[in-house]
Amino acid sequence: MQDQYQLILCTCPDQDSAQTIAEHLIDQKLAACVNILPGITSIYSWQGNRESAQELLLVIKTTKTVYGALEKTITELHPYELPEIIAVNIENGSAGYLSWISDSIGKNASEN
Repeated sequence: MQDQYQLILCTCPDQDSAQTIAEHLIDQKLAACVNILPGITSIYSWQGNRESAQELLLVIKTTKTVYGALEKTITELHPYELPEIIAVNIENGSAGYLSWISDSIGKNASEN
C-alpha cells in the first residue's frame, strides 16, 4: 500500500544534533534513509516574537507503522523545546524504492 510510506521533515540547530538523530533513526530501523540538508534559514514566530535561525533539515524516509516510535526518538534526542516533526504521506514512488524502505525498516521496528 503506497500510503504507508512517509517523508518526515525535522529541522535541527546544528550538525551534531542532526547527525545524532539521523544515526539513531537508522540504527533503530525507524528510517531507511535520512538526508541532512545544510544551510537553510528559518524565519518563524515563537512566543510572540519573529525569530530567525540557521538550521539543517532532516528529510526522513520511513513508514507510518513506525511513526510513533520515530517521533518519540526525535523528541528525546532533539535540543529544541518543540521540535518540528511533520509527516508527509508519499502518494507515489518507484516500487523498488518503496520496497527498499520497507525492507530497511523491517517487521520488528514497530516494537521499538
